Amino acid sequence: MSVDAERPAPLMHAWRHPAPKGAAGRCIGARTDLPVDRRKAKRLAHRIRAIARREGLPRAVATSPLARCRDVGRWLRRFGFRHVVDAQLAELDFGRWDGRCWEAIDAAEIAAWSADLVGHAPGGGESVRVLLSRVRAVHARAPAALLVTHGGWLSAAVWLALGEAHAPTAATWPKAPGYGRRVILWRLQAPALHRPSDR
Repeated sequence: MSVDAERPAPLMHAWRHPAPKGAAGRCIGARTDLPVDRRKAKRLAHRIRAIARREGLPRAVATSPLARCRDVGRWLRRFGFRHVVDAQLAELDFGRWDGRCWEAIDAAEIAAWSADLVGHAPGGGESVRVLLSRVRAVHARAPAALLVTHGGWLSAAVWLALGEAHAPTAATWPKAPGYGRRVILWRLQAPALHRPSDR
């Protein structure tokens, strides 16, 4: 998708971290610090560096403090980027669910979260309302930023970019982008001004 001349410059270029080790079938949030393969972290850092060079983006990146994001930032620092660790970029905190197999979590608890996606704090952790506030805070202070973050954080950012008038539900919550994928957010709380990218 080409950039429209009438659109403002993109505000955030955000990548989802590479696939972590040991995540399959588990609820992985802010309390579970899984590692990523060193080569995958380096490969994503190379892609980010190439895109920054090609698109004239700043040589500065902010990452979640979790290793699956932070390790990409460390590679970028070796490539001459300024790297900042930002706790606001962390994944949703799933409380006592975090790190557990989804099958081991009580179905009634999952149903309660699905019934109130925004206000309910899964596992006694963090609500989506709090996550949306964190995304807004990053957006407010980081125009034209390069970010490495998580699937849930990016889903929240995409929701805000869509500018929907009603609260998100389990059925309407955006699907997380794939591991290592980029999302360009043009403006939050505006309709359909984001684009996923495979670069």
